[in-house]
Amino acid sequence: MVCPFDRAQALEQRQRDQAIAAVLQQARMTGPSLTHCEDCDGEIPEARRALGGMTRCVPCQSTFEKGGHR
Repeated sequence: MVCPFDRAQALEQRQRDQAIAAVLQQARMTGPSLTHCEDCDGEIPEARRALGGMTRCVPCQSTFEKGGHR
């Protein structure tokens, strides 16, 4: 017999995994990344540029996503 808490936890994990997969499948900017941030002109690290379509450094992108456009 399966414990109801185990079933609930498995369901929650499955729903979380589905939500993460859905977000990752959403359209994302593609194409070449900029070498320097469009907001602060700081260099965008190579690992971030490799994702494609990056136009901001991490701190500026975080500010942008929080609604604090520069």
